[in-house]
Amino acid sequence: MPRRSRYTEIAEVLAAEIADQPADARVASEHEIAARFGVSRAAARSALQELEGRHLVRRVRGAGTFVSRPLDYVLSQRRAPSMHQTIREAGGEPRTVVRDVTTVPVTGAIAERLERAEGSAVHLLTRQSYIDGLLSGWSQEWIPVDMLPELGPAVHAVESLDTILRQMCGVTPVRAWCRVSSVLPDRRVAEGLETAHNRPVWLVESLSRDADSGRAVMCSSTWSRPDSVRIIVELDGPVTP
Repeated sequence: MPRRSRYTEIAEVLAAEIADQPADARVASEHEIAARFGVSRAAARSALQELEGRHLVRRVRGAGTFVSRPLDYVLSQRRAPSMHQTIREAGGEPRTVVRDVTTVPVTGAIAERLERAEGSAVHLLTRQSYIDGLLSGWSQEWIPVDMLPELGPAVHAVESLDTILRQMCGVTPVRAWCRVSSVLPDRRVAEGLETAHNRPVWLVESLSRDADSGRAVMCSSTWSRPDSVRIIVELDGPVTP
């Protein structure tokens, strides 16, 4: 059996040491690891990258490296398609930050999913999401203007889009279609997630309908850091209104 590389051995030692540590506990720096194990900074960096690739730690720009404990993010037709509610049910504290909200003509696959004519007006909402203060996701959400004429003021006052749709549109959103994949983010998404473009992230594409009328009310694409959430899909059948 070939001998394991030194950085892999170091990664195994560190993985065992942090196994019982709480989420967000600080991990030794490259300099500290290099001094402890008598290796170069490059070897120490490779050991941390190995742990990062296993989603055992995450690096936070300007702050250091911390133990990672991804939350279980459950996708289910019996649960409200609400990021805020899903994160709270998993034990985390959610927050979203609006990066852009504009009105655009809908085209292609988005028009088909929303069952709107090509060129119909939709709101395009771009947001970053956080769990317990750490960046977790980057999303784009499309809401037909004929459902909600004004979106901008609402999303700056209320973070939960699910709550906005329920209160302002009188609908009960349920997840009608969903697709989950592991993808390499493009430059824009990688920057939004503060991750490397060659590190896979989760992509969840979803369509929500009103439980009573069946009308399409929103579709979304959400890219999430694997060191932040673990996507779980429950095939449990549609909710009964």
